[in-house]
Amino acid sequence: METYYKPDHLQKFASIGEGNDELAKKFFAYYGAVFADGALSGREKALIALAVAHVVQCPYCIDAYSQECLKLGSDLEQMTEALHVGVAIRGGASLVHGVQMLEHVHKASM
Repeated sequence: METYYKPDHLQKFASIGEGNDELAKKFFAYYGAVFADGALSGREKALIALAVAHVVQCPYCIDAYSQECLKLGSDLEQMTEALHVGVAIRGGASLVHGVQMLEHVHKASM
């Protein structure tokens, strides 16, 4: 079945430099530096990336960071908890905009 997102594209990500190799090199250098162990471990960063991947709804990132989390020793419970953290933040960010709606309603009823 043909789908918009093709799983094999994830393995071809490095070819994105074909249009501008210099910018791709800079991006991948930055990306590598971000995910290197630092104040946070690679495992912790992969869990954050997994949560963000769900929030931004990137199927390629979900695939990549599900695999990376497992490879770095995370279990299903930890991965699911990270996902719910992302969902809670996204949900709260959506709900807080309800204050804008309330202001419109209150202003209209004055």
